[in-house]
Amino acid sequence: MFSRKTIAGAGAVILIALVVIVFSFRYIRTSSVSGFSERTALMVLGPVQSAISSSVGYIADLWLHYFYLVHAAKENDALKKQLAEAASRNNECAEIHLANQRLRKYVALKDKSPYTLLAAEVIASDPSPWFQSIIINKGTGDGVTQGCPAITGEGIVGYVLEASAGYAKILLIVDRNSAVDTLIQKTRARGIAKGIGNGLCRLDYALRQIDVAVGDAVVTSGFDGIYPKGLRVGSVSKVVRRNSGLFQDIELAPYIDFKKLEEVMIIVNPRTHDFESEP
Repeated sequence: MFSRKTIAGAGAVILIALVVIVFSFRYIRTSSVSGFSERTALMVLGPVQSAISSSVGYIADLWLHYFYLVHAAKENDALKKQLAEAASRNNECAEIHLANQRLRKYVALKDKSPYTLLAAEVIASDPSPWFQSIIINKGTGDGVTQGCPAITGEGIVGYVLEASAGYAKILLIVDRNSAVDTLIQKTRARGIAKGIGNGLCRLDYALRQIDVAVGDAVVTSGFDGIYPKGLRVGSVSKVVRRNSGLFQDIELAPYIDFKKLEEVMIIVNPRTHDFESEP
């Protein structure tokens, strides 16, 4: 964009040029000298007038381009604003679509589950690398109490460690302080899934003579008093069977990607054993 000084200078040049041109033609018309004098005046003033006319044309063109650029800049700003609004609306639609897909899964889970499920949104996660927990927007006022399991359609998330009126803290199964009594689904062998960080668990107390292979599914046993029996935990990702010792070294990969967790379902009336008496 041009400054005010540039615009003022251009205007002054145009004004001076117009005065010179008018004066020159007037001088030629009113001159009382002979034709020779007129021709001499034309020879002298002609190049000057030509230069001035060219300068005036250039400045006029520059002036028109200036206003064109001002208009183009305003139009460009308006288009940028419209584009930003369209991108924002498109992003909102994409988020709504993804949320609807997730909610459909939760509705299907709720319809099929024998338990009373409460949907909750994850609003925060523990920033500490030593603890793996999340905060949800449901609490005791919604029926969430300490010890309630949290699940998704993929598998178990953890259990409620603390609860207030409107919020609750969930300890994830990958936390080092977590322990889940489990069964290897294929062999029905028991083991304890303990968190080791990095989104993984370790399956302890699986006897060395038990046949365990990578990919074997692991489910909850229901004997820890927290999780109902038969819920998906994860799959075996690594097996080390040593020549000595009672147990195998087994690594377990949960079915849930905890870094992408946005909603959970809380089981508000868990039954941990098939033989548990009805109320």
